[in-house]
Amino acid sequence: MATRLKGELSVEQLRRTCDPASLVGAGTEQTGKGGLVGQERALRALKLAVEIRHEDFNLFVLGPQGTGRHTTVEQVLRAHAATRETPCDWVYVNNFDAPHKPVALKLPVGLADRLKVEMEDVIDDLAGDMPALFESEEYQAQRRAIEESFSERHEQAMADFAERAREENTTLIRTPMGFMVAATKEGNVLKSEEFKKLPEDEQTVIEEKVERFQNQLSDILRDASKMEREHRSRVEALNAEMAERAVSSRIGEAESAFGAVDGVSDYLFRVRKDMIENPEIFLQAAAQRQNGPFPEAIAKSHLDPIFRRYLVNVIVSHDPAAMSSAPVVVEDLPSLERLAGRIEHISQMGSLVTDFSLIRPGALHLANGGYLLIDARRILAEPYAWDALKRCLKKRSITITSLVDRMSLFSTTSLEPEPIPLDVRVVLVGDRRLHSLLVMLDPEFSELFKVQADFEGTVTRSGETLFGLASVLHDFTRKQGLLPLTDSGAARLLDEATRLAGDARKLTLQLGQLTDLLREAEHYARSDGHSIVSETEIARAVGERERRASRVQERFQEAISRQIVLVDTEGTMVGQINGLSVVETGTYRFGRPSRITARVRMGAGKLIDIEREVELGGALHSKGVMILGGYLTSTYALDAPFSLHASLVFEQSYGGVDGDSASCAELIALLSALSGRPVRQDLAITGSVNQLGEVQAIGGVNEKIEGFFDVCAERGLTGNQGVIIPASNIEHLMLRDRVVEAVGQGRFRIIPIRSVDEGVEIMTGRTAGARVETGEFPDGSVNAEVEARLRTFARDRRAFSARTEAAGEGEHS
Repeated sequence: MATRLKGELSVEQLRRTCDPASLVGAGTEQTGKGGLVGQERALRALKLAVEIRHEDFNLFVLGPQGTGRHTTVEQVLRAHAATRETPCDWVYVNNFDAPHKPVALKLPVGLADRLKVEMEDVIDDLAGDMPALFESEEYQAQRRAIEESFSERHEQAMADFAERAREENTTLIRTPMGFMVAATKEGNVLKSEEFKKLPEDEQTVIEEKVERFQNQLSDILRDASKMEREHRSRVEALNAEMAERAVSSRIGEAESAFGAVDGVSDYLFRVRKDMIENPEIFLQAAAQRQNGPFPEAIAKSHLDPIFRRYLVNVIVSHDPAAMSSAPVVVEDLPSLERLAGRIEHISQMGSLVTDFSLIRPGALHLANGGYLLIDARRILAEPYAWDALKRCLKKRSITITSLVDRMSLFSTTSLEPEPIPLDVRVVLVGDRRLHSLLVMLDPEFSELFKVQADFEGTVTRSGETLFGLASVLHDFTRKQGLLPLTDSGAARLLDEATRLAGDARKLTLQLGQLTDLLREAEHYARSDGHSIVSETEIARAVGERERRASRVQERFQEAISRQIVLVDTEGTMVGQINGLSVVETGTYRFGRPSRITARVRMGAGKLIDIEREVELGGALHSKGVMILGGYLTSTYALDAPFSLHASLVFEQSYGGVDGDSASCAELIALLSALSGRPVRQDLAITGSVNQLGEVQAIGGVNEKIEGFFDVCAERGLTGNQGVIIPASNIEHLMLRDRVVEAVGQGRFRIIPIRSVDEGVEIMTGRTAGARVETGEFPDGSVNAEVEARLRTFARDRRAFSARTEAAGEGEHS
């Protein structure tokens, strides 16, 4: 049995376990929090954002992924939306004065679809009534009267002209070029040859007479044009009169159906006016209509593109029969068009055309009067979408902008729809880094998103939070239809929540990882024919998850066991120590022991970090090595120049090294090399050190301990092996059962330290030594030997400098 070292941790200090008895009743507790355990700060921010009615108090939800931000925020939004009134409907209709600028109509709840159906019925009714009206006997009689009146007046004028011409030996003849006047002789048209044989004075008389009658003919033809215009005006007036009978009656019914709704009466008035002025649209449609399988009386004429100008384009519509509630829209693809709406085009005669009926709503239209939930990273990745959202929020209106027009890809018929007033609370969900970047780089962001809901990644482990989180897990089990979770299973899952938090006093709130484990455990329970999910299945799920991700770890362990990577786990060596690091592969982390070596000699006070020299060391690692230099120069041989040349390296490290968690191990390796005292190889050490020699906490302590433990276990545990950790990391310990069991059996040990001196004493088995009243370290102590070695380097350096100067002077003389 190995001798117990001072300060060794007991089994109880290595892992906290949840008592299943404390969770009794959690399975029947209805939390109603939607996973908001320990999120009081975020909940208060959410409450402010959804309740405040002032503009620009939009919300940015930040925090780690997997904490249920999207789900919980959506639940809060829907719960509050149920207490608000349903917003109004919106439609786009044709602007008969400027078709490229469609008009937006605001309608009470439920009237958008009613107006759309009513206008379709109006079109269907008038498409049958108008042609029938124009085919009626009354219309035909009045039309014939107009035609006959025009014909009689025109024919009478021409007859009178012909009679006068005949009396003066002229006649009216028709040619391919039109009517003309010619002279006659004895009833026959005077030919050109005969005309030339006449005396000149007679020719002159005939020419004057023909010109006079030709001018009269021109006057008659001009009058005919006037009569033609008058005729068309009378026909148009008749058409309008006949159309007004049908249109006014049908539009009057529509007006009665909608009463005095703002905007509808004015719109119906414009529709009535346009239909009366353009009855030929209905006649043209009737002429082009082909006989189909259905009678004309029930034909859906509103589907004919010729009637599109009278349709109603519903943008937002709400069911009046549904319970009053504000909309909550979750937009998973917040592109420009899906966010602010789009204008579609159709191909017509080789070109793209559009009209108001091809306007399509976006998420802002659908969420107007309520809440819009968007993933921040996704909207920032979409071209022009972020700018469009900010523009709409600042102007408090939705302006539809075509991406084709913005980028000028090709020429199309474009529209300028009337903007729709916007009243929406936008909620962006992102991480803390993205929020910081937006605050720093986008001045408008802080103006528009004044509230932030910061979701915690962990919560303090207490009886209340354990019970609350267990209730959340049971709620999830019920909602997903999983097998029941036992109290022991919930306790084991909560222990894993502490492990994921990396702190024995915390619980992770990244519920996604916990629910994934729960579902996997439920799968194993069903596969084994069990009706419950117990601690056994949870433990199996944890083990299987690690096994799936541990391929790289196993290759490292194999390389160490085959001594391809050199790591000693027994004996002692001077200037050589086992350091510990953490390797991350995706979402999986594991500890890897590494050999750290230090070499020293006389020099000019230079401490070489080989990792940094070859650009494999990160900034934090280089900082840790520089701190070592500060510790050495301020602790030893204060009255002598620092005359050390030392080198430090992670042996067989072929990738980058970062972090200062190995600085304590590096310092002890340096002290071993300086003192000549060997250090134990059956112990590994982790921890950072400051210039005062205090050992500080590091991350990944559980993985580091387990990494060295697995190497020792593969070679055979001797009881002397163990890991030295910073004392401040004790409360972070949540080790796997295999390590805890080995420690309980006395086959492995975990030793906390607070200072470098404590680590030196454990690793060398000798007293580190503290300065006495005389200012010296005690004889035989490691520190005394280090200081003596450094003084020796200083003397040797002075002697070397003196010899060099003497040799130089002799050579000069």
